[in-house]
Amino acid sequence: MIEKIVEEFELYGKTYRLETGELAKQATGAVVVTQGDTTVLVTAVISKEERDFDFFPLTVDFIEKMYAVGRIPGGYLKREARPSEKGTLTARMIDRPIRPGFVDGFKREVHVVATTLVADQINPPDCICVAGASAALMLGAAPFDGPAACVRIARNKETGEFIVNPTFEEQDNSDLELTIAGTADYISMVEAGADEISEEDMLAAMTFGQEAIAAFCEVQQRFLDRCNIQPKEWPVHVADPSIAERVTPFIDAMSEALHDADKASRMAKVEELKSSIAAEQFSDEERAAWKGDIAAALKSLEKKAMRAMVLSTGERADGRTPEEIRPLYIVPGYLPRVHGSGLFQRGQTQALSICTLGMLNEWQRLDTIDPAEGKRYMHQYNFPPYSTGETGRMGAPKRREIGHGALAERALLPVIPTEDEFPYAIRVVSEVLESNGSSSMASTCGSTLALMDAGVPIKAPVSGIAMGLIKEGDDVVILSDIQGIEDFLGDMDFKVCGTSKGITALQMDNKARGLSVDILARALTQAKEGRAFILDAMLDTIAEPRAELSKYAPRIETIHIPVDKIRDVIGSGGKVVRGIQEQTGAQIEILEDGTIHIAAVEGPAGEAAKAMILGIVKEPEVGEEFDGEVVGIKDFGAFVKLTPGKDGLLHISRVANGRVGKVEDVLSLGDIVKVKVLEVDPNSGKISLDRLDKPDAPAPAEGDRAPRAPRDGGKGTNRSGHQGDNRPGRSNRTPRRRHESSSEE
Repeated sequence: MIEKIVEEFELYGKTYRLETGELAKQATGAVVVTQGDTTVLVTAVISKEERDFDFFPLTVDFIEKMYAVGRIPGGYLKREARPSEKGTLTARMIDRPIRPGFVDGFKREVHVVATTLVADQINPPDCICVAGASAALMLGAAPFDGPAACVRIARNKETGEFIVNPTFEEQDNSDLELTIAGTADYISMVEAGADEISEEDMLAAMTFGQEAIAAFCEVQQRFLDRCNIQPKEWPVHVADPSIAERVTPFIDAMSEALHDADKASRMAKVEELKSSIAAEQFSDEERAAWKGDIAAALKSLEKKAMRAMVLSTGERADGRTPEEIRPLYIVPGYLPRVHGSGLFQRGQTQALSICTLGMLNEWQRLDTIDPAEGKRYMHQYNFPPYSTGETGRMGAPKRREIGHGALAERALLPVIPTEDEFPYAIRVVSEVLESNGSSSMASTCGSTLALMDAGVPIKAPVSGIAMGLIKEGDDVVILSDIQGIEDFLGDMDFKVCGTSKGITALQMDNKARGLSVDILARALTQAKEGRAFILDAMLDTIAEPRAELSKYAPRIETIHIPVDKIRDVIGSGGKVVRGIQEQTGAQIEILEDGTIHIAAVEGPAGEAAKAMILGIVKEPEVGEEFDGEVVGIKDFGAFVKLTPGKDGLLHISRVANGRVGKVEDVLSLGDIVKVKVLEVDPNSGKISLDRLDKPDAPAPAEGDRAPRAPRDGGKGTNRSGHQGDNRPGRSNRTPRRRHESSSEE
């Protein structure tokens, strides 16, 4: 039995725990990491075999277990299936700061698995997984540059105070969500969403986050020092030095091949050069034995040529200067009939975004371990193989597509109007039709166009730009609007989105160690200038959201009814509300607080549905007049339908002028009569009516007795000397006492 080692500590007002030695002991390394009561088991396994890859084979999985929040999974199988979108994003968040920490040339497969054991619904489980992965790898003596850690930084809206690893409640009261990861010495990954904050405030938060990371790394190292870690010499693949010697002389030829603004043409030239070098410099036996090493050396040659070109001449592969933006082509309203659309093209990257509006009950429900139940604004990003001129399978979205869609969604969410301002569910889909770098930023810009074209009253338009970095020693060049080759072969992919007022989203992956705050500040300033240039070009095509929604979009009107009337509108088994929808063609959503949303493409349909609902809940008042339908006839009178949910009684004495023998002599079922409310019983709610424009009572048939004339000359006194009721439609007879016989009339 391995000794159980526990490190409990408190940092920035939160309690944490690192533990090893009891669970998952056959893994290369295993750590249980806890914040509050939220507990995650993180394991790392390193394969025993080396594979001939030309990349580092790292796989990270984040497993959401519903038992962690005391729930049984939904669906038929009652078992966790594929990861949720949140789970996929968390796996990416763990992968990105861990991957650059491995030594070059390490080719054994590494699998990191983070399994949620407890989610207390107070503390998020994602950030602590990075520390768990780092510790698990270091327990296995992996060739990994750790410790590494990740923190989330929030900022209190009222006080402006930074908060480290906020609870869900603290995050709700923040105008910033900055997730930053790295080591005590450098930042390797940044994700941020913000409510239009300034570059200066974002930089201050990142500086504070770097300090917090260092504090967590210090505690993690203290924990590791207590563990009996046995050093291990992992084999690191080193290529035969003759390979580089034979490839390096072709750097000028590679630079020439790279000088082409057209992606397809440039790639063809580069691949042709690589093939010729491999064929001319290596024998068949060498190519077979050194296949991966030769490919890696040729890729390294391409990287060195591209970087040398930028650092020495300031000229990029497509001829641009470092600050220059590629040509723009912007078309709002590109598609007919859809609710909103926008085509955004920057160089050879093209995205078509389409906006669809729907009822609020069409929101995205989330089945995750987080407290959030769903979202009404959804952004989805698709990256088909043809966008890069390739073939491939198309199916469920891959991690990259989910990540890019989430970034664009985060960038636009701060400017989306509230439910009260705009009671719609909003779905935007970005189809990447052509890609040569910065496709996520193109989708962000295209989606802004689509939202404005749809008439969504966004608070401000958003633009985005991807920044790059080439760093060799002290030589640093920051690149605006990077293309694919500058992303793959450069040192940084830094995406910044925002309005003219400030930043709404940010994402950075850093491959260069020693990235200073000064370099980040320069990158943010250069990104701000690029964003402003792109935003101005967008506003030249559509200056503000359309004043009217598309005629194909539903018009949603919101009304409020008393809660005790909801049952009347729904009806038994939903019969009433379904009838209204079938009769009018409108869609109706009824909320528990009495809010009702009515949606219809055609205006009259919505108005008809609204009138029917208001009619159901309306309480008739004394003195109100109605044209009502006779829906029931009794000996004592007729029931008249005033509203869909209310009937009133028209007494037999008020159906006509004069004495009426039977109600049927004057009224029939289905007749429409004009009535007035005389009385509403405050206890029972029963309604008494009087008929307006009464007809004269029909003459009595032969043999029937004529009505007796009043003895008081018309004043209406009865036989007891009491004055009767002379009001229109009222009988003058006195109600018979119980002891009187009918023969006395």
